[in-house]
Amino acid sequence: MTLIDDGHPASAAATPPAAGGAGSAVPAPQQWGNSAPLALAAFAMTTFLLSMINAGLVDRGIEPVVFAMALMVGGATQLIAGIIQLASGKTFAGVLFSGFGAFWLSFWAITQFYLAELPKDQVGHALGMYLFAWGAFVAWLWVSSFRTNVLVNLALLDLIATFFVLGIGYYAAVSGLVKTAGYLGLIAAVGAAYLSCAELCEDAYGRQVLPVWSLAKH
Repeated sequence: MTLIDDGHPASAAATPPAAGGAGSAVPAPQQWGNSAPLALAAFAMTTFLLSMINAGLVDRGIEPVVFAMALMVGGATQLIAGIIQLASGKTFAGVLFSGFGAFWLSFWAITQFYLAELPKDQVGHALGMYLFAWGAFVAWLWVSSFRTNVLVNLALLDLIATFFVLGIGYYAAVSGLVKTAGYLGLIAAVGAAYLSCAELCEDAYGRQVLPVWSLAKH
């Protein structure tokens, strides 16, 4: 069982019994590896860079690097990893990673193409509404996360706060809230990095090495 799981067996993993005894057994299809560590690492790195800017810890002039990360790492990599999870029958992880992949891709698109088309006095409002929508998405992920583990549950709760605080900060043009959201985002990045390492260690050593405190009922 992987760490990012909904506690239910994946239906895709079941192998149908052979129809005609041992001599007619059907070979099991080749199994994909666990894409969760890659998706979590992609989220952690991209969130770290953006949150460092929002927290005011680095100059905003490095934003082009964040846009590149949002497109190729936070966006494309997470989307692919999420699709692999869905194909493996892991609905929660698939929706989580595909959803955040879509978030980073849309973030890249609006910053590169669409914000310039808005009246300047409406940019903050538009970003605020965008962030509120994603905060709502994370909220219903959080509601469905009580069969995963404590760290996933708390990370999603932190992300809800991050999205809504950042959204209010942009909507109301309160720079202090944007900075606060930056620090909340750094917490989320560290949590995702820890979960990525925990997943890799579980795969490498065949047992749980870093604790995540499972909430799944067996």
